[in-house]
Amino acid sequence: MLPLPKKYFLTAASAEGETELTAFDGALLNARVGNTNLLKVSSILPPGCEYEPDLIIPPGSLLPIAFGTITSTVPGEIISAAVAVGIKQNSFGVIMEFEGTCPAEEAEARVRKMVEEAFRIRNLELDEIKVASTEHTVKKIGCAFAAVPLWY
Repeated sequence: MLPLPKKYFLTAASAEGETELTAFDGALLNARVGNTNLLKVSSILPPGCEYEPDLIIPPGSLLPIAFGTITSTVPGEIISAAVAVGIKQNSFGVIMEFEGTCPAEEAEARVRKMVEEAFRIRNLELDEIKVASTEHTVKKIGCAFAAVPLWY
């Protein structure tokens, strides 16, 4: 059995690259998770998980992470990614992610709405929402990435 993560933070960043993969890699580096091995997880923040915005993840770590990402090769296109964490005190939380060809403001509104719905269908009271987003105007090949890394 894997241990439950005890810490988390929200991050969002964008980058340009010579290829789609290097644009993605640059966005990961700018989001402070580029030197880790991402293990994509779905949408539940473990109970008791503490928000630690300055958390440093050791290079090479296997990192549980919920994320949204979009890459585009259309110059001038606006791309955005956003994540939101809904928090219920003394309970688990819910993470939602979004990526699309829209401004960051729209991406943020969408993840907020998804968190609110997730709490509603679980019959949980929502105490707080934390959001992170990024918006990028593509020059050649761009990537927008938003995530909630979970750590021990």
